[in-house]
Amino acid sequence: MDKDSQTVIDQLTRAVTESGLSQAAFATALGTSPSRFSTYRSGKTKPTAQFFLRARRISHALHAAREYRIMTAPATATAVREASDTDWAWRMLLQGRDHLRLLLQRRDGSEAAWEAAPGTTGHAGFDVLLAVLTAHEFEAAGEDPPEWTRVEALPDPWVPEHPFLERDEIIEQTPDYLAQANIFVPARDLVTA
Repeated sequence: MDKDSQTVIDQLTRAVTESGLSQAAFATALGTSPSRFSTYRSGKTKPTAQFFLRARRISHALHAAREYRIMTAPATATAVREASDTDWAWRMLLQGRDHLRLLLQRRDGSEAAWEAAPGTTGHAGFDVLLAVLTAHEFEAAGEDPPEWTRVEALPDPWVPEHPFLERDEIIEQTPDYLAQANIFVPARDLVTA
């Protein structure tokens, strides 16, 4: 194997370690399959320069986010999936969204940690909501949303139960960007202190 190919393999191995994710989760984060990523790491297939640079950039951002205890899209999806109840899942989702806002305000490239595609939350509604909220935050900051945020609207309306609003009130108070995804949550429930 030539030196350049070995360097690519070594750098991809280092990127997986630096990301803090498993090889399969890191492959998902990069938008490729675990089997395809495995062929890159074995040298059977050569990744494009763009893929290679993206893997390094995202692994650095994931590492920095972990060091500073900043949630990323993969970490947020995991927190929602592992939540003990729905209220805690909502808190984790909004905390992740708030961390994304902080990274986008920094304008130093650290938002690349949110370019990493998450695994599933275990709930189709939360999966789409995470994607839609992430895209909304990137757009509000004047940035292009990550590819993984381009999702289809839910096939059926998702109107989570509310402690004091009726269904029609929830639908009426939902921001357009959520309603387009067939998700109905009052705008005030998306505000955090």
